[in-house]
Amino acid sequence: MKATLILANGSVFSGTSIGSTSDRICEMVFNTSMTGYQEILTDPSYAGQGIVMSYPLIGNYGINSEDNESSCPWASAFVVRHLSPRGSNFRCEGTLDAYLKQHDITGIEGVDTRALTKILRSQGSMNGMVTCAEHFNVAQALEKIRAYRVEGTVELVSRKEPEDCPAYGEEKYRVAMMDYGVKQNMIECLRRRGCHVTVFPAHTPAQTILEGGFDGVMLSNGPGDPADNVDIIHEVRKLYDSNIPMFAVCLGHQIMALATGAKTGRLDYGHRGGNHPVRDIEAGRVYITSQNHGYMVLADSVDPAVAEISHVNVNDGTVEGLRYKRPNCFTTQFHPEASPGPQDTEYLFDRFIASMGGDQ
Repeated sequence: MKATLILANGSVFSGTSIGSTSDRICEMVFNTSMTGYQEILTDPSYAGQGIVMSYPLIGNYGINSEDNESSCPWASAFVVRHLSPRGSNFRCEGTLDAYLKQHDITGIEGVDTRALTKILRSQGSMNGMVTCAEHFNVAQALEKIRAYRVEGTVELVSRKEPEDCPAYGEEKYRVAMMDYGVKQNMIECLRRRGCHVTVFPAHTPAQTILEGGFDGVMLSNGPGDPADNVDIIHEVRKLYDSNIPMFAVCLGHQIMALATGAKTGRLDYGHRGGNHPVRDIEAGRVYITSQNHGYMVLADSVDPAVAEISHVNVNDGTVEGLRYKRPNCFTTQFHPEASPGPQDTEYLFDRFIASMGGDQ
């Protein structure tokens, strides 16, 4: 079946339908990863977005239940150059096409994803529509496409009730994880280090956390514009003022910055992929990191009396980490749990453990 991708700038790409045949309007972004498509699809940070995979062959090792980063995929649409018709892997439990159909994700293959990525990189991420309709009015479609906005996504992806995740082996610490769209491996990295993790819904009051007897708090990744989360920012400020050890990643990093007086801004096309070089200023080392974000903390808005920039992106110089002046509080824009190195930046979890009194 024929499928068509229409971008907000009027560009039209034709291809073949994969996955669901429902019309889907979303924000189109590109990811440069060669593998990890299942983790990408199930990353809640992609809620409301359509993903363009720049690598030309996707789906070659199939799908398996062990690699999910959350309970279901959150992406709205999926765009590839070539979708492998079968998965070749001893853990394979099914094909990517069947997975897309099962979860009602509209897709299109046969698109020149290199040309599409160049558009999104030069003109910025923009809305788009994937349709399987034989006949459609481009002008009417563009009206709907340009009117779309990604909003309400944190509430959509966050847990509705607290969830306990016991430590593997001896329990050493109790950590409160604020779920703005947390990836499962972030929880696993803590559990492997002896942490009992309690995952809380995004809008849980700070007082509930502070009265829970936790040794530390993590603010998770998540989707959307950080500045939209006004109530959450207010509660994070209370956590910050309590001096409880804190570690924040991606959206959590941005929310912490906003809670302490800094500002955030939109990146033209975002950072999405498993190959982004980041310099740890203190260590004098560059790490290859996994990233997925469309917003950044503005460097000139960071008050040096409140925090110092600890990590920077080698490609464009944007802020990738902050170390706060108050005790035991630091944040990163990249994902230390995502294993691009494969474990180069997991030292940040060890630093968090140490901030709670650990010996690592």
